[in-house]
Amino acid sequence: MKRSLATAAALLASALVLAGCSGGGSSSAEGGEDATIYIGSLYEPQNLSNTRGGGQGVTEAFTGNVYEGLYRLADDGEVQPLLAADAELSDDGLTYTITLRDDVTFHSGKKLTSADVKASVEAVTAEDSQSARRSSFTVISDIATPDDTTVVFTLSQRSISFLYNLSYIWIVNSEAGDLTQSEDGTGPYTLDEWRQGSTLTLTRWDDYWGEPAKNAEVVFTYFTDATAEDNALRTGEIDIITSVQSPDSLAQFEGNDDYVVSEGTSTTKEVLAFNDRVAPFDDALVRKAVYSAIDTDRLRNAIWGDYGTLIGSMVPPTDPWYEDLTDVNPYDPELSRDLLAQAGYADGFDFTLDTPSYDPHPAVAEFLQSQLAEVGISVEINTISADEWYTKVFKERDFTATLQEHVNDRDVVWYGNPDFYWGYDNADVQQWVAEAEQAATTDEQTELLRQVNRQIAEDAASVWLYLYPQIVVASSDVSGYPVNGLNSQFFAYDIVKS
Repeated sequence: MKRSLATAAALLASALVLAGCSGGGSSSAEGGEDATIYIGSLYEPQNLSNTRGGGQGVTEAFTGNVYEGLYRLADDGEVQPLLAADAELSDDGLTYTITLRDDVTFHSGKKLTSADVKASVEAVTAEDSQSARRSSFTVISDIATPDDTTVVFTLSQRSISFLYNLSYIWIVNSEAGDLTQSEDGTGPYTLDEWRQGSTLTLTRWDDYWGEPAKNAEVVFTYFTDATAEDNALRTGEIDIITSVQSPDSLAQFEGNDDYVVSEGTSTTKEVLAFNDRVAPFDDALVRKAVYSAIDTDRLRNAIWGDYGTLIGSMVPPTDPWYEDLTDVNPYDPELSRDLLAQAGYADGFDFTLDTPSYDPHPAVAEFLQSQLAEVGISVEINTISADEWYTKVFKERDFTATLQEHVNDRDVVWYGNPDFYWGYDNADVQQWVAEAEQAATTDEQTELLRQVNRQIAEDAASVWLYLYPQIVVASSDVSGYPVNGLNSQFFAYDIVKS
């Protein structure tokens, strides 16, 4: 016997509701359904593919707007059916039979079929895929397409997060060519023009299968400097800033009736990631010593003022398996010196910190350099671009330590993968992660991932510096925009201008 999953998909999502509110926004004089919404962002796509290194920017602009998945991860963290009309799970938990909507076409006019779903999943799982979600689908042993509207996924073992993971996969026309500079999705917008280094314009698609976008077009305007982005909002060049990067800029908007400042819930962690494969960071005592040398609260305040949250592990408060572990590796320079001595580094050591060139990483790196010097650790800062980071750190593992923001929820499971770029290798953690994914109930999954959470904190697998705040600022005549920083997505279709 099989049970329907169409109405139960939300049970596989976070049990916690992400708190948030919508505000209002202004730029073009046109309002209503003819409005153009100008969105300011610091995250321009590297290209237009999410399996070829398009980066955070392409996720922000395209997910839910241009491309859709079988399931949708809503702004409140709920998993909702989208291109999937129904799903059934076999009693042994190994076979998902998904029925597609029969009224969906791609922007090119081609009808959505099961072959497109299969090809889209296989693109993510391909050996040359650059998708961070690739490892989530190694559990798939077969994808069958018995007819145009049915996809059957056979798994090698249970995967309680399978439908949740499917929400990350864009369904792309299997017959399309290279989509790194173009698109062919099923979403409410089509790509009008991408002027690299400047803007990306999406136009409402009149043949969309679902409820049409409430505005005529959205223009993502890209900035390399947060101050320039703030000025653009003040002068009416843009309507919304998707994520404010400096709390110092908020004073000009707070208390001003022309703007609305909304603080949503973020899942973005600022991480000092060690290469746990190489000395001295192959020693947990050294990692813990570094952790205890850093005043994370002072750092958070230096970067974000009163905003942001301290976390003691990779798990944000919105994940069901969150625990407050900030006391596991306390700020204590004397403890840090003692741990260094125990590890054989009483006189300290030096290392190179590969630091992405964009904010706030350079400022964070300088703070860490100053703090670690107080316990005898000398840090050389090596500033690199986002592309260099991907190649040097993520792909080639050619680093000792690095800074990076990790935007996804539920990503504590990556510590169960010893091949991930930071190289953390703990057999118990790997077993708990595997058992959690094969759990029969969410309660079992939650308890196992709490064990993972505690263990990586005890091992100081990384230093979790703080959780970013999610601050959206908009002109007061704009409303309907998302405010929660969930996995970088920014749904634009409900934004209206009065």
